[in-house]
Amino acid sequence: MDKPQNKQVDEFAKLSWGERIAYGAGDLAQNLIFGTIGSMLLFYLTTVFGISAAVGATIFLIVRWVNVFWDPWVGTVVDKSHFKHGGKYKPFLIYFGIPLTICCAMLFLPIPAVRGNVAYAFLMYLATALIYSFVNIPYGSLNASLTRDNDEISTLTTVRMTEANIGNLLVYTFLPLFVQMASPAKHLKDIGMFGIKLNLGNYASPHAAGAYFHVMSIYMLIGFILLLCTYFGVHERVLPTEEETDSVKFSDLWNELRRNKPLRVLGCFFLVGFTFMFFGNTVWPFFVQYNIGHSEWMASINLIGSIPGIFLVFLWPIVRRKIGKKGFFQLFLGMFIVGTLLLWVWSWPQFKNSIALGYIGRFIMQWGITAATGYMWSLVPEVVSYGEWNSKKRVAGIINALMGLFFKIGLALGGIIPGYINAACHFDGTKATQSATALNGITISMIWLPIVLAIVGMWVISKYPLSDAEVDKINHEIEDRRQTEEK
Repeated sequence: MDKPQNKQVDEFAKLSWGERIAYGAGDLAQNLIFGTIGSMLLFYLTTVFGISAAVGATIFLIVRWVNVFWDPWVGTVVDKSHFKHGGKYKPFLIYFGIPLTICCAMLFLPIPAVRGNVAYAFLMYLATALIYSFVNIPYGSLNASLTRDNDEISTLTTVRMTEANIGNLLVYTFLPLFVQMASPAKHLKDIGMFGIKLNLGNYASPHAAGAYFHVMSIYMLIGFILLLCTYFGVHERVLPTEEETDSVKFSDLWNELRRNKPLRVLGCFFLVGFTFMFFGNTVWPFFVQYNIGHSEWMASINLIGSIPGIFLVFLWPIVRRKIGKKGFFQLFLGMFIVGTLLLWVWSWPQFKNSIALGYIGRFIMQWGITAATGYMWSLVPEVVSYGEWNSKKRVAGIINALMGLFFKIGLALGGIIPGYINAACHFDGTKATQSATALNGITISMIWLPIVLAIVGMWVISKYPLSDAEVDKINHEIEDRRQTEEK
């Protein structure tokens, strides 16, 4: 790997729609490749694979603790690297996207020799998580390298999150449906959408292992093709100088945390936001399967819930301009709470057969969560710029590693805590129906803990210190400083 060569480029470039879409394809790809794991792995491990809820949660716990130490190192490697061909961040998408795709599919390997093998599940998940860091962190850093223009970053965020939510649609809506369609012991069922009836199998059965593997493998392959689209479709413009690259060291991680208040606040918001987001993602299959008793409705209800994240994303910049960044997050977190409470009402015995209530609750809940956790990514480039302005060193990789670390801790907690709650409440994946205690445990994970964390998130984001005017001023001061130094 060579040092980067400085070129005269427009660091406040206006991006073409092709480049915006190509960048967003990377988010869609990561949802198809790694999002499948966040959505279905714990359910798969404790029903199909045949390990206990406590063991599954422990696997999540150990792997995520490894990530705590692994990701900052990866961020340092990314900041110090530059490839001879292909750019600074883009090549990671290809070199590590290939093994990531393979490992994700191997997690669902449907052979008797590995079924119930805790060591296999742990080692394969560990390998997958470590490789994913070499895709996720460079991809996040790539965002800040495309332009400094704050309006462009806002538009880019809406495009990428639209594509990310298309990925969520494919993962959370159609993935369970496809797995059920490929599973054995099929029965004709009404899926709750326009009277459509499909032959669906039992995807909570050990006999469904092959169905998971085949569907997951197709998702992984499509995801890798989309990573290629990102690689060939975007252009890196805002890059550190040779001196900045050479001076990067691991201790910059702690220096950034110490002197970059926006980073600390946003990091805490990432941690809280993605924790309650992944609570819902992890527990949702359990909630619909056992608390509601209509797993055949998952696809149609998730389809309705995906509408805001795909078709209403264009409203994000408008809402932000009207009520500001902080008001934006307060509004949508409040909507998440309302939608979650409606889903709780849906689980009452007298409403379980009311698919309309499921539609409404999921729609409002998902509108809130996709907006809050989606638009927060638009704040990362301004945190990178603040760090550069403050320290005279652009360490996008390290900052994105830290943000990715907070994200992954949230992802882990969203899988770990529900798993342990299930274990404590005596959830038994071998049984078609669960005890009242087990159902209460699912309700705690699906409803009450996410609501509490959403309220905490409202308080955290109220402490964020950067306004849009301050960010614009910082970026122009950085550009002026660089031009002065080059003279």
